[in-house]
Amino acid sequence: MSTVGRPPGRGTDEPVGDLVSRASQQISALVREEMRLARAEMTQKGKRFGMGGGLFGGAGLIGFLAAQASAAAVIAALALLLPVWASALITAALLAAVAAAMAAAGRRQVAEAGTPAPQQAIDSVKADVTEIKEATHR
Repeated sequence: MSTVGRPPGRGTDEPVGDLVSRASQQISALVREEMRLARAEMTQKGKRFGMGGGLFGGAGLIGFLAAQASAAAVIAALALLLPVWASALITAALLAAVAAAMAAAGRRQVAEAGTPAPQQAIDSVKADVTEIKEATHR
């Protein structure tokens, strides 16, 4: 018999139980190592997602402050032609109109979306249940 392809020191007379035991240990070790690798990868990705989320939040805050500064600039520009109270009132009315239009568009989008339940999946499951019931009664 040839020993080519077999690990050195391993005979063909090794009990199957020992082979299964060794394979089980190796698979367990492999799974543990893969879990360690996955945990390390997820930790690294979690840190990056956290940093990215923080930067997006900071950008949102700065954007909000920029919008406020723009509104103040519009009020100041109108104040050159009108009293300050009138320019502030006009700017507020314009901003309120934009907000109302956005709210109406958002409400329309939500209404078109329908209920948040996965209606197609529910209907499909109901149809499956009905078909199974009919098949068992035949």
